[in-house]
Amino acid sequence: MVEIVDRNLTINGQPQQRKIIHVDMDCFYAAIEIRDNPGLIDKPVAVGGTPKQRGVLCTCNYKARQFGVHSAMSTAYALKLCPDLIVLPVSMHKYRAAALIIRRIFHEYTNLVEPLSLDEAYLDVTNSKYCKGSATLIAKAIKEKIFSAVQITASAGVAPNKFLAKIASGWQKPNGLFVISPAEVSQFISNLPVKKLYGVGKVTAKKLHTLGLNTCLDLQKFTLLDLTNQFGKLGSQLYYQSRGIDNRLVEPNRMRKSLSVERTFSHDIFIEAELIVVLKEIYSELNKRLKENAATRKIKNQYIKIKFSDFKQTTLERSNEILNYIQYEQLLFEALKKEEKKIRLIGIGVHFICDEINQKYTQQELLF
Repeated sequence: MVEIVDRNLTINGQPQQRKIIHVDMDCFYAAIEIRDNPGLIDKPVAVGGTPKQRGVLCTCNYKARQFGVHSAMSTAYALKLCPDLIVLPVSMHKYRAAALIIRRIFHEYTNLVEPLSLDEAYLDVTNSKYCKGSATLIAKAIKEKIFSAVQITASAGVAPNKFLAKIASGWQKPNGLFVISPAEVSQFISNLPVKKLYGVGKVTAKKLHTLGLNTCLDLQKFTLLDLTNQFGKLGSQLYYQSRGIDNRLVEPNRMRKSLSVERTFSHDIFIEAELIVVLKEIYSELNKRLKENAATRKIKNQYIKIKFSDFKQTTLERSNEILNYIQYEQLLFEALKKEEKKIRLIGIGVHFICDEINQKYTQQELLF
């Protein structure tokens, strides 16, 4: 068991430089399937639902990505892009088993592990005594142990904070190891395209490019006030990210903020009676998941997500401290009144009251 360490240690009265690793498995689900069936090597492979049931892809290997296929894409469209794509069903028990082994490997080096999903996590190895305290050597050792234990590759990023570590882990995929040392932060972040920043989607990227903001160096020319006036809350995030600043700690016990279930229909539905039948089914599933996974959590609100036949989406929510089925019916009818269209997906969920301190990107001083 790794010794529990204090993250608030100082050296000569100064804050100790943090060493953060972000580990991300390469095409995790697809990699597991290919491992178990070597005949799939060098073939385009994806994991997800069937096109007949309007399934979507959970992931795909790099061979499939050469055809423009990617996760969250509808299976039907993916097969149009790549007719030879081999789509396999989700085998969650296999992925969870591999993830458990990988998680144990992480904990061999530090107790400060923050899982983001089955296939990725942050590790704070600032005070780890393994590999002579070198975060780079620890990341290398973890990658090797993962491959030895589960026969799949991982990519890792090493940096002074979570934001940069996550950027670094994707820099040389697959099977990559990229390090951003404290001395390299300024140059690296200055050349980083704004589209790589979190919260910047296609619309925001287009707006930034229109303003002549293409790299983080361009963003650095603007004050915090300038960016918040232009982009609101996102502007503050852009200000700090563009300077490589991220003061969030690696949180081993990070609390879930929401819980939801959803159902995609094999054919579009408009009849209210049919929607009510499905609503009751997923409500029962949500209620069960709450009891199993978040029985002690306090609910802040309930919400419903509707995706229409034209792929437009709407989300409605209502404050409530106790799960209430009738409220979901009311939200459903409200959504149907706004858009008189057939429905292809319906989802319901809850947001929890978060008691923990909201860690932000902002900080008073640089950590590097």
